[in-house]
Amino acid sequence: MLVNRSGTMVIPFLTMYCHIQLGFTVAQSGFVMALFGGGAIVGAFIGGRIVDAWGFYPLQLAALLIGGCMFITVGFLYSYPALCIGTFILSCCNESFRPANSTAIAHYSAIENRTRSFSLNRLAINLGWAFGGAIGGFLASVNYHLLFWVDGCTNILAAGLLLKLLPFVKSGSKRKVHKQQAPPAASSPYRDKAYLFFITLTILFASCFFQMFSMEPLFYKTQWHLNERFIGILMALNGIIIVGFEMILVYSLEGRRPLTTYIRTGIFLVGIGFSLVNVLQPAAWVAIISIAVITIGEILSMPFMNSFWISRTAENNRGQYAAMYTIAWSIGQIAGPYFGSQVIERWGYNALWWAITGLCFITSLGFSQLGKYTKRRTGD
Repeated sequence: MLVNRSGTMVIPFLTMYCHIQLGFTVAQSGFVMALFGGGAIVGAFIGGRIVDAWGFYPLQLAALLIGGCMFITVGFLYSYPALCIGTFILSCCNESFRPANSTAIAHYSAIENRTRSFSLNRLAINLGWAFGGAIGGFLASVNYHLLFWVDGCTNILAAGLLLKLLPFVKSGSKRKVHKQQAPPAASSPYRDKAYLFFITLTILFASCFFQMFSMEPLFYKTQWHLNERFIGILMALNGIIIVGFEMILVYSLEGRRPLTTYIRTGIFLVGIGFSLVNVLQPAAWVAIISIAVITIGEILSMPFMNSFWISRTAENNRGQYAAMYTIAWSIGQIAGPYFGSQVIERWGYNALWWAITGLCFITSLGFSQLGKYTKRRTGD
């Protein structure tokens, strides 16, 4: 994951690449990002089915290899229709990795350290993200096309490391003599009412959170006139803070309070972080504080969101639960850039940041209600 995410450069700069390099409108650039989310939905759904049937190991390997080749290919697509199609196919291949990876973490971890296991994986992701964001900002200032080559090659290198360093794991119903029976409450994610409410709230939160990687970089470039190198440093700051503090914070908080308590607090802070760009005067230090507050909210929410959904699964349906969770984030990846770009074109950036702040506060209240519901159901 560290090697793979060290090359994460295309997505943070995709809207800037479309708008500045290719000359697309803000709405067109937002639609390309939305298509990436649409492909992620398809990839996650298919990936979840493959994981439950054939196992997480072969899917991770295939997704990294094919996704790497597609990143390089998309770098050669310049017309709007071609880039839309290529981005969708890239996302289908690349994002099918996520449910397989989540299932792998659950397989390798124990119940008592599962939140820390997800946090450790996120540490690797964000350490790579910090490196990739900083280098990506430098490469974008030189030539945007270098981003596609680096992103693709690190995917392929990560596939080689997976094959070399991790022994093959037999999992999936097609490879088992006896299927593990899931408890009735967790028989299907589509019949789990608490989980469906959780997924709805996740979509709302994801739609807000993805503004940080889609509309916010464009805002800093076009409205505050910050350069690509500084924007890359801002994106890297998100990863640096997570690497420095998340594992310590999760270790100290895990098991002390219900999961939804941390989730709702984190989402509330994310809303505060977005509001700061409206409340304070345009300046580089304001951008730094905004990203820092959003990141602290991310640290408090996302590891415990992973623990919440995994707690409702059994081994034989974990892929479907993981797929639905991945799909929720993918829907947010569609809705966030699309509606964000529409709000910007009609009412401007300030209206978008206030709307995101309000939606985060509503979502935080929703997680508070979810916590009360699950507490009544479990009798705790």
